[in-house]
Amino acid sequence: MEPDLVRRQGALDRGLSWLIRGQRPSASHILLAPATLWLLAFLILPVASLLSLGFTHRGPYGAFEWVFTWDNFRRALDLKYLPILIRTVCYSGATTALCLVLGYPLAYFLSFQAGKRRDLYLALLMIPFWTSWLVAIYSWIIILGREGLLNGLLRALGLPPIAFLGTSFSVILGLVYFYLPFMVLPLYASLEKIPRSYVEAAHDLGAGNVEAFLKVTLPLSLPGVLAGCILTFIPCMGDFLCADFLGSPRTYLVGNLIQNQFLMAQDWQFGSALTSLLLVFLITGLYARHRFEEQGLFEESE
Repeated sequence: MEPDLVRRQGALDRGLSWLIRGQRPSASHILLAPATLWLLAFLILPVASLLSLGFTHRGPYGAFEWVFTWDNFRRALDLKYLPILIRTVCYSGATTALCLVLGYPLAYFLSFQAGKRRDLYLALLMIPFWTSWLVAIYSWIIILGREGLLNGLLRALGLPPIAFLGTSFSVILGLVYFYLPFMVLPLYASLEKIPRSYVEAAHDLGAGNVEAFLKVTLPLSLPGVLAGCILTFIPCMGDFLCADFLGSPRTYLVGNLIQNQFLMAQDWQFGSALTSLLLVFLITGLYARHRFEEQGLFEESE
């Protein structure tokens, strides 16, 4: 029995080795099958269903009538929704810019100055992901409310209270709080890959700290800047929680418009059309970024 067991184990080892090395197309297909099935079931099919739903007709009481129509997309492109789109782009752009201004120094500190406490600081940075978004939003409501902590501090200083909630300030503040890690982590990864010898060589050639940063560190970190801006801007375009809880109808975004179609108006066809257009807009941005990288506009080199 032992020789047979050894032979079977040897065949199993050879089979696993052949599969893991992936030297043949069949082995690669087997390794890719789980991820492919996952993407097909939970990404491609839902997106395709959503896109097809936008071409259907809305029947009585929100029922689906599988009759092809362009009406939902024509309605989504109506100019009356343009202010909401412009507001969403402006809020997302402002959030991305603030995250970059706040995140770059933080990422630089983590990469060059944190030392042995780097892991601790990274863990603290990830704390927003460990708590429920609703809990965090209600915490901001407690802080920014008329009877909240911030206005209590203003009263203690003899100043009148300020209506922070329901304003653009509170919405952008919430967006920056939630999406700052999306900016910091790509920046940190890009800065961490910069050889320290490059910075030392710049100092040896007579460059000061500012000049070395502007001519060496900043250019080499541009891929991280681009990745961080994309990873921050895209989720901001679809966010609706911050505007829903911290804002008002005057600060509603495209995400709120889509949410209302699905949950309140029961107009899933129109909501699907809006979602499809937003998805096309974001995919176009990702494709543009890919083209920039292909043309070497953001290479980490030289």
